[in-house]
Amino acid sequence: MSKPETEPNTESGPGVRLQKILAAAGFGSRRHCEDLIGEGRVEVDGEVVQRFGARVDPARQIIRVDGRRIPARHDLVYLALNKPPGVLSAMSDTRGRRTLGEFVGGRPERLFHIGRLDYDTEGLLLLTNDGELAHRLAHPRYGILKTYLADVPGPLPRDLGRRLTSGVMLEDGMVTVDRFRVVEQASGRALVEVTLHEGRKHVVRRLLAEAGHPVRRLVRTSIGPVRLGSLKPGTVRALTTAEIGELYFSVGL
Repeated sequence: MSKPETEPNTESGPGVRLQKILAAAGFGSRRHCEDLIGEGRVEVDGEVVQRFGARVDPARQIIRVDGRRIPARHDLVYLALNKPPGVLSAMSDTRGRRTLGEFVGGRPERLFHIGRLDYDTEGLLLLTNDGELAHRLAHPRYGILKTYLADVPGPLPRDLGRRLTSGVMLEDGMVTVDRFRVVEQASGRALVEVTLHEGRKHVVRRLLAEAGHPVRRLVRTSIGPVRLGSLKPGTVRALTTAEIGELYFSVGL
């Protein structure tokens, strides 16, 4: 037996038509969004909605498509930044150093950066004004995986990956790598990919230094489902609806 239909609002009442919200979130034409609704793939506040004229309040109600929450509030923004080296993970600095404000300071929203990157580390940072999502993504409880590319001295011992995935003891406790692979190795240098859920300060640099391979250059390439891709240093892009939905899902929202 299918779930009972719900009618968050009447067709002539307050709120926004559900298919309009879905179309604005990138799910295709209004007609295609009506098909999603008719197929029972859309939920509002946990109940399947199959009525095309249903209206919802995106500021209060949670909308999911195929079980994934979608961003429906127009006042919330979700951004990816490729942080260059030599930039502080802060919006301003009393010492005059370059900060994230250089790249997003002109926006009207008050943005939070989710986690940090070291001053000399480059790559992916997420920024949002969604405080609940930012808090959960930064909380160690959820174990969000982060992937880095590190340029280190070579040659590498064959057992390095095993050592890192088995755990390395640092001064503040054991660190275990979730995944490790050698991307390339030649002429006394190596490029390695490290994936871990740790968020301790300088953890990747400290980990590889302890293993005998101090980092020359470090780039974060992914946070959970969001990848750096071809985003150029110092540039910003909006996250896709699918990426935001996966971020919500990863932290139980």
